[in-house]
Amino acid sequence: MADQISSNDAFWELRPEDEHYPASVRELERPPQIIYGKGDPGILADMGLGVIGARRATPYGLAVASMAGRIAAESGITLVSGGAMGCDASAARGALDAGGKTIVVSGVGADTVYPRTSRDVFERAVEQGGAVIALVPWGQTPRKGCFPQRNVIIAALSHALLVCEAGLRSGTSSTAMAASDLGREIYAAPGSIFSPESQGANALIRDGGSIVCSETDLEMLISRDFGVLRLIQERVATPRNRLVSALVASPMRADDLAHSLGEEPLQVLRHLADYEASGMVTRLPDGRYAPTKEALLGARM
Repeated sequence: MADQISSNDAFWELRPEDEHYPASVRELERPPQIIYGKGDPGILADMGLGVIGARRATPYGLAVASMAGRIAAESGITLVSGGAMGCDASAARGALDAGGKTIVVSGVGADTVYPRTSRDVFERAVEQGGAVIALVPWGQTPRKGCFPQRNVIIAALSHALLVCEAGLRSGTSSTAMAASDLGREIYAAPGSIFSPESQGANALIRDGGSIVCSETDLEMLISRDFGVLRLIQERVATPRNRLVSALVASPMRADDLAHSLGEEPLQVLRHLADYEASGMVTRLPDGRYAPTKEALLGARM
């Protein structure tokens, strides 16, 4: 289901001949005849950092996306995302929480929120000087075929595109392919070779994408490709114990984790229960345990 954006700001429509119609979209083979939007149309001219990833992301993918959004904001770069649940929303919140601006490229009407869980992202994007845009008319709800078109616009508005987490065949991978076809820089965060959620991102690195293994890596890539320096205050990392460190390498079931650490399974289960209660680890739908997004960000991955 979709909701309406509750704001009194005026809506607008851009056509290829209009002043604020983005040049990066005009260069497409078939640029959209109308871009529907809300917020500041001038922001569409900015060099954006696209940050995308799986909708059903793991805590690792969410943490990478949130980190990337924050770094974009600290670098003065506009974040571009689809506003979907998972990595898109996590990246947008990371940027917005750091005082940055974001462009949400929606697959539904620009006056509509979809999914509902991203309402804060859609509304804060407009409130903080960004924009929500769409290729479909006002009030349109989700329809088949809208989202692949949306992905091409995300690619076009992105001077560089970071893939946080993605399977081999996904909307994220199709967006990365569109960005590559447009000559955009491709970044990707590596994941476990045993994780289906990381196969797409790992394949991008194998095929020549720039690898992002740390905040410093992303900061250096932004400096190289956008010509800006990041302004931050020094943050203090928190230490990890052996159990959480093992899960950072790869989510595991309790028995596999016990074997890896050389500890008794019952003892490991007790530790996991304590860490889950304290918000340090979470149990994934398939039974594996992983550090939470908050735990990963607190340790400055």
